[in-house]
Amino acid sequence: MQAQRHRIYQLKYYTDGFPSSIKGRRAAIKRSFARALEHAPYAWVLVVPCTVSNSERAFVEGLGADGDVRIHIMDRAKLERLKDRADQVSRRIKQLAPDDVIDQHNLEELQAAVTETTDVDVEYLEPAYLEVGVIFTDQVRRRFEDVKAFHHSVVRNRRRFLEEEISELTERLAARRAERARLGEDQARLLRELADGGALGALTALQTALGREEAALGALRHRFEAAQTLEASARQISAKSVELQQAVDTDLQERRQQTNEAILLFSQYAQRLYGEGREAYLAIQAGRSSLTITPRIDSDDSRGIASMVIFCFDLTLAVLAHRHGRGPDFLIHDSHLYDGVDERQIAKALTLPAEVAAEERLQYIVTINTDSLGVAAQRGFDPEPYIRSPRLTDEHETSGLFGFRFKR
Repeated sequence: MQAQRHRIYQLKYYTDGFPSSIKGRRAAIKRSFARALEHAPYAWVLVVPCTVSNSERAFVEGLGADGDVRIHIMDRAKLERLKDRADQVSRRIKQLAPDDVIDQHNLEELQAAVTETTDVDVEYLEPAYLEVGVIFTDQVRRRFEDVKAFHHSVVRNRRRFLEEEISELTERLAARRAERARLGEDQARLLRELADGGALGALTALQTALGREEAALGALRHRFEAAQTLEASARQISAKSVELQQAVDTDLQERRQQTNEAILLFSQYAQRLYGEGREAYLAIQAGRSSLTITPRIDSDDSRGIASMVIFCFDLTLAVLAHRHGRGPDFLIHDSHLYDGVDERQIAKALTLPAEVAAEERLQYIVTINTDSLGVAAQRGFDPEPYIRSPRLTDEHETSGLFGFRFKR
């Protein structure tokens, strides 16, 4: 109601709309609208249990072209959109709560950690040693100052990291508070619009009256349309996939020289490890969803063979990238790559990159256990020319890593 004027809801039980092809329905709507004008409403709302088409919407909105009455249509599609939006807002509001709990807990822990992150007071050490007759030499004092500076640096970096994490968490919490306030206003507006004037109850009553047969028919139509859409989408996806596969295949054909170089290198490296009798290949193919690269060395699928497949593949990529100016001049492997590898292959896997590095002007770096290195030496590989200085060991009392010793 607005200044003693009314909003009038006109209900029409037209489950299949009111197209011009169905005689009498549009004339009935016109008559209803004319009777409503006798009450001088400020708004007239047509409620129908169907989804209104563009031509039907134009017909209804055209009824008020010569007057000051605002005309609205409340159809199934509009109400469903409102309800869907209201459900989405409600779900999102519920999702924000657990995220806030987690971030708030993390924030409190980080704030406590910042409080605990402090420099240790060590000024008392030298006076304490002086009292018992121990005098620090300049070398000891310099080393002590180095350790002290390193500790200060660690504390400072940790504090900076914690403060950055606290800032990020605080921003996320503030953003969710603002989002929750906005969603609350949006939810209140949607609920008012759904309940305004009783239109939702009227339309719900009309929809209920359709009965079981109409509901079953609608479900079948929906499933049929969905099946048609899925079928069309599947055909489009399949066609696009084939098109992309052909494009990748064409590109591989144009790059045949480069792929052949990679295939040949991989095969050569594998045969230098296992001999010419072992089948090895590098398959480069255009798959349905991506480029497929499959390195393979014929074996019983043991862990050691799988590691050597990775080894040969890495070495192939490193050599090719360096040859064509697309990669660094070094390759690094960790000792885990040699776990489970046969003793003979460990020696060959160290000899091969040494030879390749010399041929290709590369550097091969590997961190390997002394036990494995000893096994390789027994099998003919001489590691002495390749071991870098300084050697880190805890064999002697004066040895250690950065001044620390570790118990075995």
